Amino acid sequence: MAIREIRVVGDRVLTKKCRPVEEMTPRISELIDDMFDTMYEANGVGLAAPQVGILKRIVVMDVDGTPHLLINPEILETSGSQTGAEGCLSLPGKSGTVTRPNYVKVRALDRDMQPFELEGTELLARCICHECDHLDGHMYTEKVEGELWDNTYDEYDEYEDEE
Repeated sequence: MAIREIRVVGDRVLTKKCRPVEEMTPRISELIDDMFDTMYEANGVGLAAPQVGILKRIVVMDVDGTPHLLINPEILETSGSQTGAEGCLSLPGKSGTVTRPNYVKVRALDRDMQPFELEGTELLARCICHECDHLDGHMYTEKVEGELWDNTYDEYDEYEDEE
């Protein structure tokens, strides 16, 4: 398992539509493991294969301590709405306000290439939509309401008032 380079805005791979995974191979299995490692190393909650330069329809997520793998995901149903801050590992240090469904049902394949359905609300629903957008060459910045803002901070800033 290895940490892969996360592609950032400006890399053309992020604008391309991904191809379906036809069969589980040792290379695909290794990619999945690397994607989880890369996502955790970057403190992310989701990562799509194009973000590591691979045009395959693969998503990994972990929003609540439960890892999820979606191969060839297809959103079946959405309802409700939620508006909140959203960021992306491919646009580090920035966030924006995005409205997404509050409920999502997705069908995908698991590591054994068996179909399953996953339902999610709130952050999981947001993450499913965000990562599936990546598979079609879209980024959350296309949906941002208003301006992006800087979400980085200097670790010493919080101590300024204590002097």
